[in-house]
Amino acid sequence: MRHTVSEVGLKNGAKGLLINIPDASVMTIDINFRAGEYLVVPDKWEVPHLMEHVLLGANELIPKARDFQAELEKNGAYSNATTGVYDINYEAECADFEWDRVLGLLLAAITKPLFLEEEFKAEFGNVQEEMTARSNNHFRRLSLEMRKALGLIAKTDTERLELMANVSVEDVREHYKRTHNAPNMRFVIAGNLSGGRRKSVTSLLENIELPTDGERFALPSEQARSLLKPVYITNDTVENLYFYIDTFTKRRLEDAETDALNLVNTMLTETLYSKILGTAREQGLVYGMNSGVSQTHDSSNWWFGAQVSDKNAKPLLHIVEHELVKVLKGDISEEEIEATKQYALGRFQRGAQTVGGTAAGYAGRYFFDGVIDDYYHIPRRIKAVDKQQIVDVAKSMFADNVWGFGVLGNCGPEFATELKTQLKPLWSKPAVASKGEGHGRPA
Repeated sequence: MRHTVSEVGLKNGAKGLLINIPDASVMTIDINFRAGEYLVVPDKWEVPHLMEHVLLGANELIPKARDFQAELEKNGAYSNATTGVYDINYEAECADFEWDRVLGLLLAAITKPLFLEEEFKAEFGNVQEEMTARSNNHFRRLSLEMRKALGLIAKTDTERLELMANVSVEDVREHYKRTHNAPNMRFVIAGNLSGGRRKSVTSLLENIELPTDGERFALPSEQARSLLKPVYITNDTVENLYFYIDTFTKRRLEDAETDALNLVNTMLTETLYSKILGTAREQGLVYGMNSGVSQTHDSSNWWFGAQVSDKNAKPLLHIVEHELVKVLKGDISEEEIEATKQYALGRFQRGAQTVGGTAAGYAGRYFFDGVIDDYYHIPRRIKAVDKQQIVDVAKSMFADNVWGFGVLGNCGPEFATELKTQLKPLWSKPAVASKGEGHGRPA
């Protein structure tokens, strides 16, 4: 969608992006606080999550959670909140005609929560149900177990359920006081902000009743360690096996490197004709496979995962290894690269056809490290990726020899070790940077 974006710094210390989409019929609101689980002691892990649940409830304006939700959603508006290791995000989307009413209600919830004991007890039960449901997600369980083993900040849902008993409503109130201040707040608001609306939005945000003497907490330092043996989780109820492959480089990638890695990632797994998934599907080995790129404050991660039968696991991993080796050797054609670019360009356009999609294109990176991606420059960035960049960044993801492999199922630890051994050659001889590599480390 056609739009303009500007960053505003408010007198109270909050910062955010205002995205003007003149033809928009809805408005989206995303408000972020660096208030996640890394900021509490391990025994109180569930404090941020419980706080997020109770906060969008009773407040000084409407002192009952159910009544507040009814008022906010009465014209079809949507609201939600999420908690992660780093952040808590509050979000709302509403029709254009009631943007000011919904924004005002969301800000009232964030700035004037009551944290009632009876609502805390109710949400305690709801969070228990949520965690129990999540624990049935095999990919999620394996991912969290691997993050722990790799030395990253994580706890499994089973551990979180056990730790909930350590949390009181007073812990929630204290965490709120520590984290919910104006300098720790970031926001992305997208919709029709023409005319006097921009000034009205800015005024509402600048006059919120939050302390102004706080801070934006720094991201934690996280470096993965290589795993000597696979993470193996026994589950006799699973007829096939779930696996994840993780590889890390001990630095943050630059934007051009991330663009190149995302492109080759798409080439390998993201379509039914991709080099790994397409080949595996052609041979009847696997129904689906995923992979992705992520970053912490100090490192970058490339991962692959799938659900596959025991008998097909080795042939599938052979394809994974074979296609990755081809990339590392530069055995990819210009035609394949151009075809992948066309797919990536089309996907980008599809992802930006709604107000929420446009806002999401800015929010993730902005909330993470304050960078404002140039939306209109992204197609040029995709087109600018060349073969040498792809080879160089792929090599860099294996050069530090930091990796892990995990399996959930009933195949046995010996078979999991065989699968890990099958992949080991990818890291056994760290690739030497090509002459064309000229990517410096981030500051």
